[in-house]
Amino acid sequence: MAVSVCMSLVAMLTFNYFFLPPIGTFTISDPQNWVALGAFLLTSTVGSQLSARIRKEADEAHDRRREIERLYKFSQKLLGEGNVIQLMNAIPDYIVESFEVGAAELFLPQKDKFYRSGYGASHLDEGRMKTAYLRDELSVEAQEGLYFIPVRLGVRPIASLGISGSRLSRQTLEAVGTLVAIAIERARAVEQLGQTEAERQGERLKSALLDSVTHDFRTPLTSMKAAVTSLLAERKTDPAQARELLTIINEECDRLNHLVEEAAEMARLEAGEVELRFIPVPVGEIIQAALAQSKSTLAARTVQVHVNEDLPRVQADPERAKDALVKLIDNADLYSPKEEPITISAELTGDCVMVSVADRGPGIDDFEQAMIFDKFYRGKDQRYLVRGTGMGLPIAKAIVAAHKGTIGVTSQLGHGSVFSLTLPVAAKVEEAR
Repeated sequence: MAVSVCMSLVAMLTFNYFFLPPIGTFTISDPQNWVALGAFLLTSTVGSQLSARIRKEADEAHDRRREIERLYKFSQKLLGEGNVIQLMNAIPDYIVESFEVGAAELFLPQKDKFYRSGYGASHLDEGRMKTAYLRDELSVEAQEGLYFIPVRLGVRPIASLGISGSRLSRQTLEAVGTLVAIAIERARAVEQLGQTEAERQGERLKSALLDSVTHDFRTPLTSMKAAVTSLLAERKTDPAQARELLTIINEECDRLNHLVEEAAEMARLEAGEVELRFIPVPVGEIIQAALAQSKSTLAARTVQVHVNEDLPRVQADPERAKDALVKLIDNADLYSPKEEPITISAELTGDCVMVSVADRGPGIDDFEQAMIFDKFYRGKDQRYLVRGTGMGLPIAKAIVAAHKGTIGVTSQLGHGSVFSLTLPVAAKVEEAR
């Protein structure tokens, strides 16, 4: 304002000196010259006010744009956290980084705990932060750059924030509080959803385990109970019949022992208590060893083996790799008609050798393929038709994982399934070392 008035006076005097008679003097002889001076002053004053207002509005618009960009950046960081504890620790850091403040602090009354960030966090008054939460009031000390903000979820305060070292608008402070409240509630909801899903999966596993226990463990126990009852009921039992009943008891005891051994083996594999002895070994040897162990199970079933002789050796524990393949062969034998053949093949895929076991069983639908390697899970259409515990494939998966390999299945309903596992090539493993 003062500058514009001075400029108007200078312009008027210059105009008077050079253009108004008498030229060369500062005499104002004509009353119209006073009108010109007034017009100069009025124009300069109005122009100055308008330009100052425009400049101020432009600066405010620029500040608002920067605050919106910072709020957007801040909200993006908040959305990246799903764990409540990690979010609580990260919020003060995000505020310091996004708004370039000196320090930030979050007070969570449910835990009566403060989460801090920045060099000046220790100077924030914790008592005032608690007061901001209890009174649900925003406290601003612009001169000192101190702000104490209640964090509201709706109309209910759930926490409070302390910020120092920068100038922020009231709208930005309220927006920060709202974003923090939404992020906390979202993280809690995600965590609750995870817990609910874990509980649901736990219940599903319990149901599967109960189903396995009631069906697979009760069947041999029922057979044993019936055989023992028959032996006790008959005073004079025919030797051949007695031998047959004792054979049933013996076989069912072996079956129960096998079920318990599988559960124990799975527990050891998951706990990492099984030591593996890795050596370079031909894939063909592993396949032949697995077929030799499964010979009694396969009986007269036709098994077709297609293995290229020039395949490289794999880095594996021969005994454990054989056990994993036996599980796949047993699975194919259980779930395919006895007259249908099983095909075992091996091929080189990148840095691994893939061994596949194909059957011509009923197949597995897409939904079940994602769960077929879960413990105790058995196909919904086969669980009461085929004996087993649902532990074979999970054990195979754990063994293959210990070899740094992969296991999977491709299947088509009505046409059978192909289970495949991969083992790393020995030469590639040595190069990596």
